[in-house]
Formats: sequence, structure tokens, C-alpha cells
Amino acid sequence: MRPADVLRFAAGSATGYPLRTFLMVLAMSIGVAAVVMLTALGDGARRYVVNEFSSLGSNLVIVLPGRSETGGFNPANAITGTPRDLTVGDAQAIARAPSVLRSAPLTIGTSEASYGGKLRDATVVGTTADYFLIRGLAVAQGRILPAGDTGLSSSVAILGAKVREELFGAEPAVGRMIRVGDRRYRVIGVLAQSGQGLGMNADEVIVLPVSAAQAMFNTNTLFRILVEAKGRDAILTAKDEAAAIIKARHDNEEDVTVITQDAVLATFDRILGVLTYGVAGIAGVSLAVAGILVMNVMLVAVTQRTGEIGLMKALGAPGHTIRNAFLTEAALLSAAGAVLGYLIGEGGAFALRLIFPTLPAYAPAWAVIAALGTALVTGLLFGVMPANRAARMDPVQALAKR
Repeated sequence: MRPADVLRFAAGSATGYPLRTFLMVLAMSIGVAAVVMLTALGDGARRYVVNEFSSLGSNLVIVLPGRSETGGFNPANAITGTPRDLTVGDAQAIARAPSVLRSAPLTIGTSEASYGGKLRDATVVGTTADYFLIRGLAVAQGRILPAGDTGLSSSVAILGAKVREELFGAEPAVGRMIRVGDRRYRVIGVLAQSGQGLGMNADEVIVLPVSAAQAMFNTNTLFRILVEAKGRDAILTAKDEAAAIIKARHDNEEDVTVITQDAVLATFDRILGVLTYGVAGIAGVSLAVAGILVMNVMLVAVTQRTGEIGLMKALGAPGHTIRNAFLTEAALLSAAGAVLGYLIGEGGAFALRLIFPTLPAYAPAWAVIAALGTALVTGLLFGVMPANRAARMDPVQALAKR
């Protein structure tokens, strides 16, 4: 038989048993769809975290209160204890380091904001003008905090876009007085709309001078210090300088953790990358199950078509031709299941992006190629036994069972 005849024979055999074909294609498609969807979810989470940290700024070093005993960064560093807290003086000292371009103290809390009878809760960020430069935050109206002013003399505030909208509506906000907590502040600017970032929505914040925020929350400590190095090649030097300055100011106690943006990105990229491979492997198990189903169904097909196989051999068809016919049928069914599974998986990933717009749930190319390739290889691999069984049949006995 010519290759075209083998292909036509295999296609006719597949379409001749629609229920059997449907079950095989469905099993294979579920496996491929699972791989595509789960890897899209895992890789989307990885890219989301990387994008979130990248949006913090460039050449970034972060000083956290508390010492990480294991060294390096791990997510548990977000909750640490320390014998001495970070202060505005620490941030100012770090800003004078040779490799540091600028630094910004950061105090965060929540409070009620009111204007004209309208009231809402808001996240209050106490910082300096350098915070806007480090984070790359732009103002849509007005201006940022006064440069170099960390004191209480500036009772000024900058509103996030959503806070401005809910408190002022269509009214202009710049120049108006609002109440935050038990104090009044003049609005000098409105942030450009930017959305969510690392768990804090910049559209729902009120930015105050750091000392004003500390007075509001009755504290003189800082939540973090953000440091911008003078260049990418100066990040590690800036990290070491910041650690040395804090150690000298804290009586030679190493009671802070200094991490770089690259370390954070590398850690989360590694963790979520392994997670993506893990879920791909788990989903890949379903492809093995689908392959076993292919083998079982093909064995049944050989039994059902014993007479047909005997007739072909009686007409002179060699064993390798019959083997190729059954392997071609298994390949066609596996390919159909792989393509259908890919379409279902991409549809599921699209649904995830609609439900969670901030999650870039796109299946990585390696996962798609691996899923499609594994589906085809699995179908052929598990189709070998039924094909060999058909090829070894004795034509006389096969025709006798017809």
C-alpha cells in the first residue's frame, strides 16, 4: 500500500467508529488542555510578580527593619523584628553614600479622609519628594512634595486618582483643604492613574510628608527605606554601603536586612518557575493516562477488525503495512486530540485573563511544544503494541474469526 492509501485507510477506520474516536480524542485533549492552562497560570503568576517588582523602580535597594539570619532574600523577610527601628535620620545618612543617588523613607498606615461631608478610608504614605523619583510616579495635576522638606511645617497632601475622584467628584482638588485623621492638609497634587502595585493601589493613597505621617500614627519609625543606586553596576556597592551605614548608626548591630531588586526578582522568578514546571508535570500525567486509553481502545479495535486484517494479509499486505496503518490511526487521533486540547487550553487561558485582567496568563512556548509533542509521542508509543499484534496475526486464523 502506498503512504496515501495507508493514510486513507487509517482515516476511514477512525471515522468508522465515532464513539471510540471521540473518547480517544477527548482523553488526549483534556491532557493537553490541562498542561496549557496550568502552565499559563503558573507562568502568568511569575510574570505578574516580576512586573510588580520591576514597577518599583530601577537600580533599587530596599532596607527592611530586622535581620534575616539565613542571608539573602526570602518572602519571610516581609515580617521581621529588630532591636532598633529605622528612622528618617537613617534614610538621610544613606542618601549621602557615594554610590547612592537618592533614598526615600517610607511610613505606611490607614486613616479616614474627609472633604465636604464625604468620608472614606485611605492608605496614608509618609515619604519625601525622592520617593516619586525612585518609583517613577507622575502627577496629573499640581506638584509633588517639596524637595528636602520632611518636617511638620508642610501640611500638604497628594491624592491618588481614585481618592480625588471620590472626595471631590468633578470639583478641582488642588488648593483645597482636606482632613486626614485629626489634621487638615492642603492638596498640592493628584497622582496620575497607575493602579495596583505590590499589594498597594497607588490610586487609593494619600501621600504626606514623612514626619506628618509619623505624627499621625504616633511613631518615629519607618516601614522601609527605598534606595536608588547611581547605576546598575553600583547596586551591590550601594547595598554594602547602606548596610555599613545602618550598622554604624545602630551601635555596630546588624539589625536590618538589605536586599536588592535583582535578588527579589531572581528569588520569585526561581520559585514560581519551579512551580510552573511542577504543575506542568502533574498535568502531564493525564497525557500518560490518555496514552493508556489509546492503547486499550486500539487493542479493542484490533479485535473488532480481525477479519479485515486477515483479508488484507490474504491479499498480500505485509505485516509492516498493517503495523503502519494502525500506528497512523493512533497518530491521527493523538494529533486531533492535541490540537483540540491546545484550543481548549488557550480558551481557558483567555478566560483567566478576562477574570483576572492583571494576570498575564499566557502559556509559555516550551509548554505548548512539550504538550503537543508529548501527546503525539504518547499516542504512537502506546499504539505500538496493538499495531504489532495486528501485524503478527495469522491470515487463516484471522479470516476464520471473521
